[in-house]
Amino acid sequence: MREQPSDKTVIVVAGSLNMDFVVRVERLPAAGETVLGHDFQMTPGGKGANQAYAAARLAGQRIAVRMAGRVGYDLFADHLKASLAAAGADTSALAGTKSAPTGVALIWVDAQGQNSIVVASGANHAFATADVAGLRRTFSGAAFLLAQLETPLDTVRALLALAREEGARTILDPAPARPLDRALLGAVDILTPNEGEALVLLGRPPARVPATDAPALAAALRGLGAKAVILKLGDQGCFYDDGERTFYQPAFPVAVMDSTAAGDAFNGALAVALADQKPMPDALRFASAAAAISVMRSGAQSSMPTRAEVESFLLRTSHPA
Repeated sequence: MREQPSDKTVIVVAGSLNMDFVVRVERLPAAGETVLGHDFQMTPGGKGANQAYAAARLAGQRIAVRMAGRVGYDLFADHLKASLAAAGADTSALAGTKSAPTGVALIWVDAQGQNSIVVASGANHAFATADVAGLRRTFSGAAFLLAQLETPLDTVRALLALAREEGARTILDPAPARPLDRALLGAVDILTPNEGEALVLLGRPPARVPATDAPALAAALRGLGAKAVILKLGDQGCFYDDGERTFYQPAFPVAVMDSTAAGDAFNGALAVALADQKPMPDALRFASAAAAISVMRSGAQSSMPTRAEVESFLLRTSHPA
């Protein structure tokens, strides 16, 4: 029987932490081209940290968020930990490494809010399978694991296995896109790719996916082993398939400023909504609202909404049928 350390539902987020260097540009540069940028910002990021931050901001009183990962011994690490702690996340499972600096991401955002990102993994690459064995206490009593692919793949496998042993449901954001084997995907309860990541998982070239193709694509992904799939389709919304029921969740129409961490806002909010025991349609509506709010703001963690903001947005915003 699992140990339950408190009356709170626990979400563990395990993955990357980066310091983001963000520059706004009128358009993204082509290969070999220099463009002038403006509005430089240095903000906390990394898919793991972003999802932990988003979940902690949305958690409320009944949910606890714990972040596990690796950072260097530098000022960036201090900044990242302080940001997570300010949002309410438990950072006691963040380990330091002397072999590499804290990860960084170089991000260009164009006038339409689209982005290009280059990540130097640094300490994230030092988050090893040996570290996972020491996280059993962190996972004790956990209801959910949020994982991504900005740490070594063997570490992701070990995290999924530990989560299963501790009785936690697993949510995997398969980003950055890469092929994954059936054994790994078979340990995933909810797979949340965007359209490009979905196509890479299926061995197809990335392309724009019409909403009408979503059912076939989600079914093909389930065929790889994941128990349920949430296919994120950007401004087309998302599509859910667990083998027993399927449905679309339309996107909220909003003016996009910066889409940098929309997927992370979605995943963090999804875990919180499920931890709140919301039915899946309500959980996807909550997650879609959080993502919609995030794209109307600049930055990664700086764009994440609070629970009150999402609830207010849902009350005042009509949703397309």
